[in-house]
Amino acid sequence: MKGNSICELFGVRYPIIQGGMVWCSGWELASAVSNAGGLGLIGAGSMYPDVLRGHIQKCKSATNKPFGVNLPLLYPDIDQHIQIILEEKIKIVFTSAGNPKTWTKILKDNNVTVVHVVSSSYFALKASGAGVDAIVAEGFEAGGHNGREETTTLCLVPMVRKVINIPLIAAGGIASGEAIVSMVALGADAVQIGSLFAASKESSAHIDFKQKIIDTQEGGTQLSLKQLAPVRLIKNEFYEQIQASGQDKEVLKILLGKGRAKKGMFEGDMTEGELEIGQVSGMIDEIKDVKQIFNTLIEEYEKGQQNILDL
Repeated sequence: MKGNSICELFGVRYPIIQGGMVWCSGWELASAVSNAGGLGLIGAGSMYPDVLRGHIQKCKSATNKPFGVNLPLLYPDIDQHIQIILEEKIKIVFTSAGNPKTWTKILKDNNVTVVHVVSSSYFALKASGAGVDAIVAEGFEAGGHNGREETTTLCLVPMVRKVINIPLIAAGGIASGEAIVSMVALGADAVQIGSLFAASKESSAHIDFKQKIIDTQEGGTQLSLKQLAPVRLIKNEFYEQIQASGQDKEVLKILLGKGRAKKGMFEGDMTEGELEIGQVSGMIDEIKDVKQIFNTLIEEYEKGQQNILDL
């Protein structure tokens, strides 16, 4: 697996980026991915400002490789998060769930490389126009918050590639080296992988959630909560309550309450917790450490390339 424009942009060996997943992407996972040659991301969406600062400082102690912060722009303490990112001299920020125009210039004026996550070519154009350095095109196979358009990664990546001329990262449904080969063939310069790393030994998720990912089979997730903000969830008792609600917005808000994702993914309540994960969980059958995951991905990637050459 050779370096390319994304590797040059981030200063990493492999064009593999770890998803900045809430309750899964603490400093241990981010530093392990960076040490393995990819780009690790700290998931700021589930962190209070002081907690984020602590994770950044611990990550700095655990790796001398580049790492970044994933920042949902709708986070209520976004201004404090931005201040901490600048104070701690973070050089790479992935933004999502909001207007990239709001913070991109401020970040770039402080020598931060900015990447924005989109679910459509329309928003890819908007983000590119806002001055971001790269785009993540995330298909609806992905876990967590998702696009309303329900465009698959296979369709989304070439459509986004057609309208932008900056580096493109594919995300959603990627958990093998062969999948990386396919995304590169469609025009992606790199991939972002979430679910596979969520189930890793270094993930900060609860062990019961990791095991639930392993146990989830084909068809075990569903894009839900579309009336509020689409989220892909594992089908558990909480999911069934959502389905039985009639999708009424006010009822959904009451059902969600506060801390549902933390309750499930971080505290390990597999019954009443909100369990965010991608469709590709049906392919994940073992809890591995990050180094093992990278070794497997690279081996599969080379095998996938050879399969194409042998056609």
